Amino acid sequence: MSAAVSQDLREYVTLVVGDYLFGAEVSRVRDVFDPQNITPVPLAPKVVAGLLNLRGRIVTAIEARERLGMPGRPGEAPRMAVGVERNDEYFSLIVDGVGEVLKLDPATIEANPSNLDTTWKDLSTGVYQLDGKLLIALDLERMLDCAPVH
Repeated sequence: MSAAVSQDLREYVTLVVGDYLFGAEVSRVRDVFDPQNITPVPLAPKVVAGLLNLRGRIVTAIEARERLGMPGRPGEAPRMAVGVERNDEYFSLIVDGVGEVLKLDPATIEANPSNLDTTWKDLSTGVYQLDGKLLIALDLERMLDCAPVH
């Protein structure tokens, strides 16, 4: 029976943005890397941090803080990138940090709390309660849309 349970678990790579913990399904993540030399794109929406070159491939960098309506990254604070492919296009989601991979039972995901910020509700599929903190499960399709959610 434990083999059947483990097959039903969802794997999330944990992402830190500000003081919050988010999760992206591992099956969607192609790379985790240190983003170097992001080139700004004139007239692009603020959520687009710019373009970067990843092993010869041009990648659109999406700033998670901006997408989530959070204040900008202070000064030279560390950042990481999570590479995601969608419709044959490659994106990187710029976050403050990347943590461990967690295996979570989909039966334990809860609906977004009613007091969760509206933008966050639109960008997530629910929350998991973990030892005194919440992991917000991101909807990567919505996160990668460059237009603001309203």
